[in-house]
Amino acid sequence: MGRGCQYFNCHSIRVNADTRGQGSFEEQMDRAADGLRQLAQFAGKHGLNVIVENHGGLSSNGAWLAGVMKKVNLPNCGTLPDFGNFRISDTEEYDRYQGVTEMMPFAKAVSAKSHDFDADGNEVHTDYLRMMRIVLAAGYRGYVGIEYEGDRLSEPEGIRATKALLERVRKEVQWT
Repeated sequence: MGRGCQYFNCHSIRVNADTRGQGSFEEQMDRAADGLRQLAQFAGKHGLNVIVENHGGLSSNGAWLAGVMKKVNLPNCGTLPDFGNFRISDTEEYDRYQGVTEMMPFAKAVSAKSHDFDADGNEVHTDYLRMMRIVLAAGYRGYVGIEYEGDRLSEPEGIRATKALLERVRKEVQWT
């Protein structure tokens, strides 16, 4: 891990907190925190952060993932809030605005995911102005990655549309 990340000058590695659904909410939180703590301790020796993206299952529950971060309690372990990954199960979706709000105190990166745009260039599933206000209110001033997963635009077009939306939002909020 250390040499490859150093070669590419990485600041973080992104991982999933998959507990395979075994045990109670608390038990899964404890298991995820234990594994992340061990990984973050190792990564810290190489000057790396370990960041967890909400990526399905309990990791898409912002309160659960924030609880995991509190249990890990290491400065090099944090979150990577993704605007679009809040499906807990086939029948349960977590509120994306609440989830990002809960994860932002631990954020070391942010992923502005998009799927589709209306005629005005707004993402149809996520209110980017509202989301970026949440991000900025948490004091985050780092990079915002762009991830397009739609199928109406090509990947390069979707990335450009997301970038244009973020640039427009930037003009509407205090983004310093």
